[in-house]
Amino acid sequence: MDKFEIVIGLEIHAQLRTESKMFCSCNNYSVDAEPNTNTCPVCLGLPGVLPVANQRAIEWTYLLGMALGAKIAEWFNFERKNYFYPDLPKAYQITSSTTPPVIGGYLEIESEGKLKKIRINHIHLEEDAGKLIHSKAGNYSLVDLNRAGTPLLEIVSEPDMRSPKEARIFMQDLRSILRYLGISDANMEQGNLRCDANISLRKFGQKELGTKVEIKNMNSFKMIERALDYEVKRQTENIKENKKIVQETRGWDDSKGKTLGQRSKEEANDYRYFPEPDIPPIHPYEKDSIDLEEIRTMLPELPKDKRERFIVEYALPRKDAETLTNDLELARYFEQVMESMPGIAESDEIKRDKAKKVTNWITGELLAKLNAASVGISECKVSHTDLAELLEGIDRGELSGKMAKEVFTHMFETGQSPKRVVARKGFVQISDIKEIEAIIREVLKSHPGPVHDYKSGKDKAFGFLVGQVMAKTKGQANPQIVNKILKDLLSKES
Repeated sequence: MDKFEIVIGLEIHAQLRTESKMFCSCNNYSVDAEPNTNTCPVCLGLPGVLPVANQRAIEWTYLLGMALGAKIAEWFNFERKNYFYPDLPKAYQITSSTTPPVIGGYLEIESEGKLKKIRINHIHLEEDAGKLIHSKAGNYSLVDLNRAGTPLLEIVSEPDMRSPKEARIFMQDLRSILRYLGISDANMEQGNLRCDANISLRKFGQKELGTKVEIKNMNSFKMIERALDYEVKRQTENIKENKKIVQETRGWDDSKGKTLGQRSKEEANDYRYFPEPDIPPIHPYEKDSIDLEEIRTMLPELPKDKRERFIVEYALPRKDAETLTNDLELARYFEQVMESMPGIAESDEIKRDKAKKVTNWITGELLAKLNAASVGISECKVSHTDLAELLEGIDRGELSGKMAKEVFTHMFETGQSPKRVVARKGFVQISDIKEIEAIIREVLKSHPGPVHDYKSGKDKAFGFLVGQVMAKTKGQANPQIVNKILKDLLSKES
């Protein structure tokens, strides 16, 4: 039986978060605006208007190219891509796809424990179309042009991915870079990061690519992997049954868990590209043009570099470092908590010990609550200073681990400081040796059976006695002190 190699390439659209649209001065933040209110004659495509290119959008295109190690083209030209669709008011889209401003580059991903370079073919800049809103009855559609003219980057990869999982990882890593650069919100669920996937199969060892199919309508990372998994199975079955693979566009139906045919795939000449006559070519290397060196200074510490620094500076396991650095806001939160922890400047050993504790709380308690509440770290009510204060309270023996989790739950829900929660709820750890010893003696006196069992070698009885002490103190006794005193008293009585 023949085995087939999966070949996947992605076309990713990322809306830029500039203040104004691509070719006009309309507000680019119109998520909550009433339909068709954030428009002007330019983005409505009215006769006689002149587009003016958004320089910041061009600069951010170059910035992404630099982050991906790409080449900045000597020049590029905006052009008209002609096609008719109800959400395209001009009946053409202004794009730069045939003379892209950024060429080449790559993104290194990690999959199955191995590093792999996914090459970038090019990145071009264009304007987004409007949005169609379909009726539930399915008998009419409405057009909202608020989105029309939004600056849009299209990142086109080479067909270097060999599994749906690699495609998902590539998308997630690219999203992290877009957010680190601060040029896009890159939320798939909100539509400002979108992905089309081209997938084909070929026999192992075959050089020629198979017939590709484009998949659309994937608005989450999970959907990307599911849709590609389905398409691999569909194409494999068709090939084995000697059915022809048709080059077409298919849409992913998440409720049915399958791709559905939409239309045959257009060729480039169908769009009748020609240069946009109202916008001159862009020459970034010419004097008094785009300052590429200034743009290069805008490059931040990127996810890969931050991840490696966390591993070295804080001695974090790679998996924890990846969890923290995949989200820029989470990485910032971690470092802010660390800066609020006393004593980290005294030695690397202290810093790494505290980093381990901070990481455990963030990747454990904090992320669990954020995920359960379906909110991001930017919406978290627990400030970095309050989390640092809570962890110091544990170190000082003021709170047990169990009590700290209860305090943290109240902090997460209310945004109150640990001191205020402790004062209001009475979460105070008992560490007074004499007080704990008196309670333990009461427990031993009240439970002679378990005491006898422990002395007879039944270690489980010790846990029972510890539990009785913690119950009497409502969980507020210092566990370490309880264990030590209990062992001492039991050994004296034996």
